[in-house]
Amino acid sequence: MFVALSHSLYSDPMSTWMFFTLLAVVMQSVRTAGQKRMAQSLTAEATTLVRFLFGLPFALIYFVLLRRTNSGPELVLSVDYWLPASLAAVSQIVATLCLVKALTLRNFAVGTALAKTEAIMTALLGSIFFAASLSVLGYVSVCVGVIGVLVASNWRISVPDLLNNASIKYGLGAGLGFALASLWIRQASLSLAVPELLSAATVLVYMVALQTLICLALIFYRQPAQFTLIAASCRSALLIGFTSVAGSIGWFTAMSLQEAALVKTLGQTEFVVTLFITYLYFGEKITLRESLGMGLIAISVGLLVAVS
Repeated sequence: MFVALSHSLYSDPMSTWMFFTLLAVVMQSVRTAGQKRMAQSLTAEATTLVRFLFGLPFALIYFVLLRRTNSGPELVLSVDYWLPASLAAVSQIVATLCLVKALTLRNFAVGTALAKTEAIMTALLGSIFFAASLSVLGYVSVCVGVIGVLVASNWRISVPDLLNNASIKYGLGAGLGFALASLWIRQASLSLAVPELLSAATVLVYMVALQTLICLALIFYRQPAQFTLIAASCRSALLIGFTSVAGSIGWFTAMSLQEAALVKTLGQTEFVVTLFITYLYFGEKITLRESLGMGLIAISVGLLVAVS
């Protein structure tokens, strides 16, 4: 299976990065639903730990399987790999905590809306600091996608909201953190002279291991009582761990094949998936504004296909 998938990377790279991105979208939607339920009994930090701790075994299994089927060049890890991979791991944790904090504020709409500008931040930071410039059509696609998500999410912000420094700080912190993590993940993966599937898996397993250690230390130092609650939720935690790693495999592989900003733009289809789940399973109607937002996201995806 892994050999056939590796061959498909070269036969049709455009559809491959899109496939992995959409895989990440679906898995992330399932993981988020599970995390929301688990967060009712665990702290935000403990819920974050579950994602990494229970995902690590699956990441290791995936890496070992790929390593055994890889007959290409040797896997050589240099500072060009270790540094960006480590920075990406820390940046992702900080971004997650900022997003959770933004959700707890009174006017959380500001923070969450600013976090959704992640794709634009990725495009701008990539062109300035990572030599990852896009075409004009690429930048248009990113902007249209972000606008579509903001419109569909019924974003309304008042002047007092904009003057709330905490919301702005945590929202921008989340967007910036996730953007930097995406760019560093791609940089670390491209530094390895091995097939994209294996390079992405190598970055993934190291990041998840490092993030597990960081979160374990944090919980041990500040919230040791959470370990008992985590142990009592092993069944749900395994599902979160699996879907988290499956989603990360999608993100990491897609960003090894395509510019991170374009991957994140296509990833905004997660909002459309969430709306349809709400419509199909909860019977809630899709509003005109949500339909308009989905239309803009569809246009953004069409532009992505043209760019690719």
